[in-house]
Amino acid sequence: MGEKNWPAELFETHGSRLLAVAYRMLGSAGDAEDAVQETWLRLNRAGPGGVENPGGWLTTVIARVCLDMLRARKSRREEPMDARVPEPVTERRDDPDHDLLLADSVGVALLVVLGRLAPAERVAFVLHDMFDLPFDQIAAIVGRSPEAARQLASRARRRVRGVQAAEDVDRARQRAIVDAFLAAARAGDFAALLAVLDPDVAFRADPVAVRMGGAPEIHGAEAVAKTFKRRAQGARPILVDGAVGLLVAPGGRLRVLLRMTIRGDRIARIEAIADPERLGRIGLTVLGD
Repeated sequence: MGEKNWPAELFETHGSRLLAVAYRMLGSAGDAEDAVQETWLRLNRAGPGGVENPGGWLTTVIARVCLDMLRARKSRREEPMDARVPEPVTERRDDPDHDLLLADSVGVALLVVLGRLAPAERVAFVLHDMFDLPFDQIAAIVGRSPEAARQLASRARRRVRGVQAAEDVDRARQRAIVDAFLAAARAGDFAALLAVLDPDVAFRADPVAVRMGGAPEIHGAEAVAKTFKRRAQGARPILVDGAVGLLVAPGGRLRVLLRMTIRGDRIARIEAIADPERLGRIGLTVLGD
């Protein structure tokens, strides 16, 4: 590794991992990029002679940077930690660092509960459970003994598991409601459609979906039920932004995404997205039948 180019070469090797670590700790793509930039500056100041184990050194530095940022958030008390809305990485970008975050993304619900943890708990959990760092290394970062670091991660793990279990239950409930809507629409069962639609349900379509024959807006359960009666024959359940919706992809080519908002046990909002540019930015997962 040439002395002149060594910082850039190190970041080419480790940059994606550093961004992934920072994003999980901070819950914000912008803050994660700031943490990576600060790590880059510290690497330059250290010089090639001050870095014996580049991967471990960089992970330690970015973890300490993130810990300082988390503590600064808490000490400012500008807003409750719960009020910080995490920024899910759902858009496809050309930047390979963002591609990594998308491919190995974290659910919004998990980011929310991580935001409720004490800074040291969050760092210990992320480094050990998500990136497999040993507790003796984590202890040096958080300023605790290895056993104390283990206890920090254990407390965080119990809270995270509780949230993930609740998220799984909620997703199963959403799937049941969307499946009932889809079955009723295909069968033309008007009463069954009304049963899964909120009385004040709103349907909105983007301009491309309107040009394909959809109405720009429809309000009320009866009007929306009439619109979908005996339709959605080619629709399939999907997961988008952590919620269950539907996509229509005749011949395997994505044409329309139906993003659904569920309140209680009924669908309160349906958004039809057909703009190819918007569809290309949305990360989604097709669910099995």
